[in-house]
Amino acid sequence: MDLQPASANGRPMVESLSASQLQEKLSRDEDVQVVDTRVPAAFAKGHVPGAENVPYPELAARIADVDWGEEIVFVCERGESSLQAARILESYEGIDEDTLVANLTDGYEGWDGDLETE
Repeated sequence: MDLQPASANGRPMVESLSASQLQEKLSRDEDVQVVDTRVPAAFAKGHVPGAENVPYPELAARIADVDWGEEIVFVCERGESSLQAARILESYEGIDEDTLVANLTDGYEGWDGDLETE
């Protein structure tokens, strides 16, 4: 029997994703929603292609306004604030229980793929 830890609402806890795993998903054009939790200035300097910017301090206020996908990966500089953001979203009652919520483990420090700039 494969048991996974569960959160208080019974959903699986936040998944961890490596940079290479995310790059592979993006290269296969999988429907992955990448959410960058850094401040807008850092986001503008370079971000994962197709990412949207929801700064961590604004997440709680904007959580109901974002159209969340079926697979969501949060990313930040080192994978710390993005993990907290993923935990917040994972516990949000407006998210389907089938939605995969993940954190990019090493953040941009582990990312060696292309970056988009604004």
